[in-house]
Amino acid sequence: MIRLIVAEKPSMGRAIAAALGLQGSGRNFIQGGELLVTWCVGHLVEALPPEGYDPELKPWRLDALPIFPPEFRYAAIPQTKDQYDVVAGLMNRDDIGEVVNATDAGREGELIFDLVYRLSGCNKPVLRFWTSSLTDDAIREAYGRMKPGEAYAGLRDAARSRQESDWLVGINCTRAQTLAMRRSGGEGVYSIGRVQTPTLAILVNRELEITNFVPKDFWTLQALFAAPDGAYRGKWFSKAEGTDRFEKEEDARALASKLAGLPGLVASVTGRTEKKRPELLYDLTALQKEANKRFGFTAEHTLEVAQTLYESKLISYPRTNSRYLTEADAAKAPGWIKALAGGQLLELRPFVEELRSRWPVKLDKRFVDDKEVED
Repeated sequence: MIRLIVAEKPSMGRAIAAALGLQGSGRNFIQGGELLVTWCVGHLVEALPPEGYDPELKPWRLDALPIFPPEFRYAAIPQTKDQYDVVAGLMNRDDIGEVVNATDAGREGELIFDLVYRLSGCNKPVLRFWTSSLTDDAIREAYGRMKPGEAYAGLRDAARSRQESDWLVGINCTRAQTLAMRRSGGEGVYSIGRVQTPTLAILVNRELEITNFVPKDFWTLQALFAAPDGAYRGKWFSKAEGTDRFEKEEDARALASKLAGLPGLVASVTGRTEKKRPELLYDLTALQKEANKRFGFTAEHTLEVAQTLYESKLISYPRTNSRYLTEADAAKAPGWIKALAGGQLLELRPFVEELRSRWPVKLDKRFVDDKEVED
């Protein structure tokens, strides 16, 4: 019997096929011996709109709300139905004995596979291929330690719950808000989303704070103090009031005149040495913030770049909140550093060589923790 492997994207499917020794570059799948690799193109299946349950729900009416399907139903997305037909057909082929879910290692990947599997009516055994890296070694390692698909049932159910809640909030609230606004003379569609709306509210409130901010003048008082070893600039502040600002210029000038020429007394000197722990590894949010600060990249552009690097086997899975390495990844770190030193980033060579001179470094629980690695 043949084992069918279903990846999330063509690039991932071809990477898996190559790592497992399958030759070829088929448009819809690659087959070799008792292995067959195919792929989705992201989501191939979507939840039906309200009119998919009842044609009378197509017109937007307040008396039809709320809409709660007794059971959610799904259909292939028209734009990618050709590939859905390929994947569904392969799942139900008589010579396919078991199916491997090799979509992205995360909640959304679990949903992409599950929707196709259910809609196709497939009931063959499922194995879960789970990796956060697309290097050949990582692929072969993950392939050798696959678990039954049911081991990820909780993640699958969480993904379906997220999708269904998005549908319920989006359909019902968008229709209700739009109809209410139209009664008040509004036009167009007023979109409401489970995540979209509260996020937009945060942005709007912040923008209103900026727009409504009223600038207020204030004054500060600074002086140059002589000392045996040189001079330093000091800034006046009121310990009692906890401020270094004057609301009136004349108050600042009055105090400056009063203190002019008088000796100053150092009341206390405090010195301390601080140790700062190394920064955590990047998750997607931290990476997006850093790329925006350094290069002016938008969050979307950073994700596109990271996804391309992931598919090119240069970084681990980017769509994650995890800031840790697995024990297996940590063991490979010396090889990664060696590869950097031999690469084309010449300006990094002094840093990398210095880093290699201190290796091996034991990466502790601040960076390496299998329990903290999710997607």
